[in-house]
Amino acid sequence: MADSNLVDRGLLKTLVPPSALNTENFNELARKAVVEEVPQGRTIFKAGDTDRKSVYLLQGEVDLVMATGQKLPIKSGTEAARHALGNQQPRKHTAVAKTACKITRIDSDLLDILLTWDQMSGIEVGEISVSEEQGGEGGEDDWMTRILQSKAFMQVPAANIQAMFMRIQEHPVKAGDVIIKQGDDGDYYYIIKHGKCKVTRPSKTGQELILASLGDGAAFGEEALLSEAKRNANIVMTTDGVLMRLAKADFNQLLKEPMLNWVTRKQAEEMVQKEGAVWVDVRLDSEHAANGIPGSMNVPLFMLRMKADSLPAGKKYILYCDTGRRSSAGAFLLSERGHQVVCLKGGLNAG
Repeated sequence: MADSNLVDRGLLKTLVPPSALNTENFNELARKAVVEEVPQGRTIFKAGDTDRKSVYLLQGEVDLVMATGQKLPIKSGTEAARHALGNQQPRKHTAVAKTACKITRIDSDLLDILLTWDQMSGIEVGEISVSEEQGGEGGEDDWMTRILQSKAFMQVPAANIQAMFMRIQEHPVKAGDVIIKQGDDGDYYYIIKHGKCKVTRPSKTGQELILASLGDGAAFGEEALLSEAKRNANIVMTTDGVLMRLAKADFNQLLKEPMLNWVTRKQAEEMVQKEGAVWVDVRLDSEHAANGIPGSMNVPLFMLRMKADSLPAGKKYILYCDTGRRSSAGAFLLSERGHQVVCLKGGLNAG
């Protein structure tokens, strides 16, 4: 595809939420954002369509036609045009080119994955610090005791815990071994049985930046498994030791899924009315402002870890995003802290 057919990056940077992506993920999106010319009168999408595309108006005017026949005009360059047109699945409106115009259709799943990768960045650093007091020369099963006493594992059925201990693999390591390499796919969830390692990332100058040091009982690696993201840091052993590792499929089956509960929109609304449950939008504030559920809190995924401890205990929280991907990652994080959390099945795009 010739570069002349791609959306101007300056224009792409004004769109919501692509503008929030970091440089690497923005460039990934920019390589796939193609300009499409639409003649006057042409239908761009129809009510009832499920196309999994986020359609942005780049130039010209479009009418969003409602079921009543009422038309909502959208003009390029306006605040409304920064957001995807009628961005619900199945489509609630029909979009018709009022004038000859230019649009781009971005794969909604790709955009959502890139946003999730962005906002999950740093979880390995934020989630895995363990105090020196917890390390040390404890007994052979101390790592098991610490894991079983964590809030995350308290929510996992006993049968799953038993299965986890049967499937988890002992992995001897040497000082200098690279356990996780930034940019690789997620393959294992790790627990340090004994030993120490460091979390690093390259700085802008190319030098190694040490972000954290980890010891006995620390767990890491879940962020790439939760979000289907690439690894966002390097983890290197600083001593000899032994890691316990759980394969991705086992992590998803035994740990991730038991900690995620899905509800329909109707069930969620009943929870709000009867149980005082609270809607939490984990998308960006600009996305929330555009089509957030009325009365919902907005805590973007990348802020959720910092805000988690300030959320009132005893409340039930219903997390949502466009597809369910970001909200499921957020639900796992809140569940680790003992909060009662459910996710809106299919997100807002489920209709």
